[in-house]
Amino acid sequence: MADAQKTIGVLTSGGDSPGMNAAIRAVVRSGIAADMRVVGIKRGYHGLINGDVTEMNLRSVSDIIHQGGTILYTARSPEFQTEAGMQKAIRVCEEYHISGLAVIGGDGSFRGASALSAHGVPCVGIPGTIDNDIAASEYTIGFDTAVNTAMDMVDRLRDTMESHDRCSVVEVMGRKAGWIALETAIAVGATAVLVPEIPCDLEKELIPRILRIQKTGKRHYIIVVAEGAGNTTEIANLIADKTSIETRATVLGHVQRGGSPTVRDRMIASEMGYHAVELLAAGQGDRVVAMKDNRVVDYDIYKALEMTKPFDKKMYQISNTINI
Repeated sequence: MADAQKTIGVLTSGGDSPGMNAAIRAVVRSGIAADMRVVGIKRGYHGLINGDVTEMNLRSVSDIIHQGGTILYTARSPEFQTEAGMQKAIRVCEEYHISGLAVIGGDGSFRGASALSAHGVPCVGIPGTIDNDIAASEYTIGFDTAVNTAMDMVDRLRDTMESHDRCSVVEVMGRKAGWIALETAIAVGATAVLVPEIPCDLEKELIPRILRIQKTGKRHYIIVVAEGAGNTTEIANLIADKTSIETRATVLGHVQRGGSPTVRDRMIASEMGYHAVELLAAGQGDRVVAMKDNRVVDYDIYKALEMTKPFDKKMYQISNTINI
C-alpha cells in the first residue's frame, strides 16, 4: 500500500439496529471506489482502544445488506470516556494511519465521535438507532424495521385478544422516546398509546377512555406503551381492576432490534453511508449525516448534539382520534 493512500475506518457503537450492515457496506465500497483504504473496527470504541481493527475489501461486505445486527459487533466502553482511553484510541488511529472515521450509532456514539474530532481524528456520524431519537435527523436507520416488527407482533396478539375479549398492554422499546410506540399504535389501531413525552393520568384519562370505547360495542383492546412511559404490568393490573376486563401484559423486548431490514432502512443506510464517505474523502470531519425533508444532509457535529427533537403531537392527536 502506498503511503499516500488515505485510510478511513468504520465502526458501530451503542445498541444495534437493522440497517447498520447496509451502512457498513456503503462506507466500505464507497471508500474503495474513492481509492481509499478502509478498515473495520470491531466492537465500537472498545475495539478502537484495543486495536481490534481488520482490513476491509469489496468481498468483506458481500451478502450482508439483508442481515440484521452488525458484522462489526458493538460494545460499551467506559474506558473510552477517560483521557487515558482516548489517548489509546488516538494511538491506534496513528498505528493504522486512520485519517477519519465513520461512526454508526446514536447520541452517545456521536459524543464519542465529537471527542475524537476534538483530539484531531475527523469523524462523521451516521444515525443508527431504532428509537428515531437523534435530534438532528428526521429519521434514523433501523426505525422502520423496528416499527414493522412491533406491528407484526401486535397483529398476532390481536388474534388472541379478539378470541377472548381481552385487553393487551404491549410494551415496545423507547426509554426516552415514544416514536416506536406512536407509529405502532397508529398502524395497529391501538385503543391508546402511552409515551414518555406526554404524561398520562391513567385513572383520569386512560381508564375513562377504555370505558367510553367499551360502550360503543368494542370488546377487545390494545394499549401500546413505550418502555419509558410506565410499568406495563402495573398498567395491566390497573385496567383489570378498574374495568373488570381480563388484561394481559406483553413485553416485546429486543426482538424489535433484530430481523432483516426493510427496503427503507436499506436504502437510507446506503445513502447515508455513501454521503459520509464523500465528506471524509473531502477531508471533512466533525459532521453528522442526517435526513431533512427526505433528503440526506449533514450538520456540524457539535451543533447536532445541541439540537432537540420535538415530539409529533399532531400524530399523537390523530392516534387518539381515529383509534377508537
